[in-house]
Amino acid sequence: MLENAARSIRVQSSNVDLGDVLPQCAQASILQTVRKYFGRLKSSSVHFNREGSLYKCTVTIQVGTLKTMSGEAQLKDAYAAFKSALEKVAKQLRRAKRELREDKATRIDKEITLAERPTPRCKATSSVRPPVHAIMHLVEVARASTPVELDQDSPYRIAAE
Repeated sequence: MLENAARSIRVQSSNVDLGDVLPQCAQASILQTVRKYFGRLKSSSVHFNREGSLYKCTVTIQVGTLKTMSGEAQLKDAYAAFKSALEKVAKQLRRAKRELREDKATRIDKEITLAERPTPRCKATSSVRPPVHAIMHLVEVARASTPVELDQDSPYRIAAE
């Protein structure tokens, strides 16, 4: 199975001599990364290019039925450029795997438009409002000619103050 996967990895260069070790290292690293996240490599390509004193590496990986993911890096060392580009692709694979296995419930209130959202209330000057029946009792007491004594903890006394 690894033989078939290794055949689907192409390591190319337009103007750089890769030698024997760099393509083998690239194939092994790609197989290890794909095995870590999904395990089903459809196709992969690594392309090296020299731009001035920098090596440019582009890594493209197609895993299963997912979209093609690619990463690119430019560094002074070809191995470091490959490693950096592969890390970018690995991050994309990790995020794709997390998205596929996400088991959180979807938010229902996410679809509410601004028009449907309740408008925030302004704070009243007094945060404690007396109940309506307490106010009505005070009105009746004020109309009565005889004074009425209220208890210390009575809600009517609190409302009167």
